[in-house]
Amino acid sequence: MPLGRLPKMELTVAYDAEHTSSTQRIQHEFWPLDEVDSKKAKFPCCIVWTPLPVVSWLAPFIGHVGICMEDGAVLDFAGSNFVNVDDFAFGAVARYLQLDREQCCFPPNIAGHTCKHGYMHTEYGTSITWDDALRSSMRYFENKSYNLFTCNSHSFVANCLNRLCYSGSMSWNMINVAALILFKGHWVDSMSIVRSFLPFIVVLCFGFFIVGWPTLIGLLSFSLLLLGWFFIGTYCVKNLVEC
Repeated sequence: MPLGRLPKMELTVAYDAEHTSSTQRIQHEFWPLDEVDSKKAKFPCCIVWTPLPVVSWLAPFIGHVGICMEDGAVLDFAGSNFVNVDDFAFGAVARYLQLDREQCCFPPNIAGHTCKHGYMHTEYGTSITWDDALRSSMRYFENKSYNLFTCNSHSFVANCLNRLCYSGSMSWNMINVAALILFKGHWVDSMSIVRSFLPFIVVLCFGFFIVGWPTLIGLLSFSLLLLGWFFIGTYCVKNLVEC
């Protein structure tokens, strides 16, 4: 064998090892994110929430959600065939939850899944980066009709999380997206709390002063009806609230 030359098999093995190492670096190393900056409305890789006019006045746990790109720009499904980019509908962000990109599955090929849903994930639609997944969902929802009760901003965020296979799950829906931001989200500041609950307190006090106890019963019934609709539509009646 001539000096300085390696057998073809060794070259192949070396290339495969280098390719695998490169693939793993692409899959597991991420660009560092900027800090959350509420003043500039930048929330990198976060789910964000804000109260809805009228609806949140009656049920303060109901709101409008969006999901943010790696540069912090907010994407939210705000109307039929329309996804807002860096212009959060219904006001400034009140709550946010930053997600961990390490918990996402970014397969470079069909055999490169880190999740347990390889075939299902491929069929649903995979991505190689966080932003790529969000752009795919954005294109999908640019052909969807908005409906508060069946296809809303929570549906859009759930679609994004399913494309990311976030936390190893492809079962994200309106209910668990709402629960995630409700129980784990952080308030932006004290004014966000006031803005979220003050209208409800005013409605409650005004109604109680004018009508009395029936106001409390009415608000509670409204909240239970909304929760019942979304629970039944998500878990009991297939495709009722799926986009």
